[in-house]
Amino acid sequence: MIVLGLTGSIGMGKSTAANTFRRLRIPVFDADAAVHRLQGRGGAAVRPIESAFPGTTRNGRVDREALRARVLGDPAALTKLERIVHPLVRRAELSFLAAARRRGEPIAVLDIPLLLETGGRRHVDQVIVVSAPAAVQRARVLARSGMTEDRLKAILARQMPDALKRRKADHVVRTGLSRHAAQRHIRRIVRELRP
Repeated sequence: MIVLGLTGSIGMGKSTAANTFRRLRIPVFDADAAVHRLQGRGGAAVRPIESAFPGTTRNGRVDREALRARVLGDPAALTKLERIVHPLVRRAELSFLAAARRRGEPIAVLDIPLLLETGGRRHVDQVIVVSAPAAVQRARVLARSGMTEDRLKAILARQMPDALKRRKADHVVRTGLSRHAAQRHIRRIVRELRP
């Protein structure tokens, strides 16, 4: 089975790319969704997060805004949080891949926003980076509910620059032109990789 790592900075069109793979019947592991489950009611990350960051959980789930306020701009706190969450996400990812192998899937996709930043390159066969011009990225992100310039800056500070991500990629899918052009590119990648 070929394992593709799908990544890209915030606002680059990664979710749209992941949905294109799904429409092509390629299983996709969504790391962000896994984090939400782990931090949701009864999730495996709730107790360790409350222990490390008292007052950041409510009603058996992580209060994401309270946790964000606690770790944003504090590299030590962010590292502590990552040490709790990343191994749990990796466990979910391995379970997903094992299930895909059992089903005989020829290709599986790991949709991981910080794939390159967290050393995830070693867990995949090829890396696909979605990329758009900075102005398009900024407009997309600032249109999101609750997003501010300061929050965008803090997020971008944690992410590898787009130009460096593109250099580390096996495939770069440009999402700033049109959705159809990006979808065509993904279909071409899948055609080349499918046996």
